Amino acid sequence: MNLVSNAVKYSQDNYKIIIKAFLKDSMAEVRITDFGIGLSDDQKELIFERFYRVEDKKFLASGLGMGLYICSEIIAAHNGVLGVESELGKGSTFYFRIPVSAAPV
Repeated sequence: MNLVSNAVKYSQDNYKIIIKAFLKDSMAEVRITDFGIGLSDDQKELIFERFYRVEDKKFLASGLGMGLYICSEIIAAHNGVLGVESELGKGSTFYFRIPVSAAPV
């Protein structure tokens, strides 16, 4: 939910969001793509740090800077990975991968 709400929050005028989920090499992958403000290379390096918030003089959003940090901790606790692909001014794709159990649930 955090990744989807961030996609909406940081998309300003373009609320188009693409959500994809698939299996690849015993991993479930979910990708959330927005067409919002995007991230610089420096911001991508820090985005999963506790209390980090994206600073943009033209765009202000509320929050504590904890959401992506908490997401990364939860996903890591499930032996997964959380990542981002982004270009400043063109949007971002946040994704996570978690292992899929072969045993029936």
